[in-house]
Amino acid sequence: MDKNDGYMKALKCRECGREYPLTATHVCEFDFGPLEVAYDYDRIRRSLTPALIQSRPQNMWRYRELLPLAGDPTVGFKVGFTPLIKADRLAKRLGIRELWIKNDTVNYPTLSFKDRVVSVALSRARELGFTTVACASTGNLANSVAANAAAAGLRAYVFIPSDLEQGKIVNSLIYGAQVIAIKGHYDEVNRLCAEIAGKFGWAFVNVNMRPYYAEGSKSMGYEIMEQLEWRIPRHTVVCMASGSLLTKIHKSYQEFTKLGLVTETPYKIYGAQATGCSPISSAQKAGLDFFKPVKPNTIAKSLAIGTPADGFYALRTMKQTGGVADDVTDDEIREGIKLLAECEGIFAETAGGVTVGVAKKLIASGKIPADDSAVLCITGNGLKTLDAVVGHAGQPREIKPSLREFETLLATENLSPVNA
Repeated sequence: MDKNDGYMKALKCRECGREYPLTATHVCEFDFGPLEVAYDYDRIRRSLTPALIQSRPQNMWRYRELLPLAGDPTVGFKVGFTPLIKADRLAKRLGIRELWIKNDTVNYPTLSFKDRVVSVALSRARELGFTTVACASTGNLANSVAANAAAAGLRAYVFIPSDLEQGKIVNSLIYGAQVIAIKGHYDEVNRLCAEIAGKFGWAFVNVNMRPYYAEGSKSMGYEIMEQLEWRIPRHTVVCMASGSLLTKIHKSYQEFTKLGLVTETPYKIYGAQATGCSPISSAQKAGLDFFKPVKPNTIAKSLAIGTPADGFYALRTMKQTGGVADDVTDDEIREGIKLLAECEGIFAETAGGVTVGVAKKLIASGKIPADDSAVLCITGNGLKTLDAVVGHAGQPREIKPSLREFETLLATENLSPVNA
């Protein structure tokens, strides 16, 4: 390990274990397995304590020894440490004793968990000397790369399916990024980006920078444990697109256990998908260790990845922890969005509706026991996916500026005033 590599040791193949230098590469040359960052946990254990973590600013970098940078971060100083909310009203509606919402709808700066992974990827890209960054995205990642690149003075190219929600397209354009809309689904966009990364040598956050980028998701898990007073939640429900977030939350629980920051306790992690794009969920329910690629057809566009890069590892994680997966229809997604909004005042995008909808199913079926406690990971803000709920959230009542008209409205629609 180079003394200038921070607490990182190497990039390591998740299949054969071969090690590679800490450069911008992501695939093993021998078996094409994905690479991930290996750390010097002995060094980390000697220095990282709950007291040290709590003495630091409330952002994701309070866990910096476990994030893949050689030096100090240069992007995303305000990212992370989003609220963990005790959701009593939603718990009652779903029929569970205790429920927590990890609320990344308020993450900085682009209101999704992708700000975590992008902060890591761009900070590492700068360490490696890149000046142009890029990504393949279903929306939230494009927004975050565009915003964080603008703040860091980096040139950005974002590649998206052309049928994305307008809110997410505008949220990338406004930052001055070069937005390239591809007439195809995400998997086609991703294949093109792999070719562009090889040709132009840019830092593609979810291609050649993927080993570093993906590690940023662990910060959500670290925060959950710290906010639960250094405990691992018994049940965690996570939405799945590539499947990476689910595997990294699992890794965060394992790392804190290994380092003695939390007591080793059993836990289960559950995956949530949209029925219109559910390759991982379908495989898990069928008892398979592999998934079959699908063509996405769902309002949950942020989860619309038919060939998930970490699908195999997400299946393995659920099997290891005893968790399961399920999926929900578009109508159930909208119902989940409304439930969370009406009960807790949190407006989540379609992915959040997927998480709530699947949690509802898992609790109703007894797979998550009603007398237990669970955490739902809500990953993005509903203001980005207004298209999905317009026409499904009711309509305003329109009247003239007249007290009599208002009283008539109350009477005809049985809207009794609270203090009457």
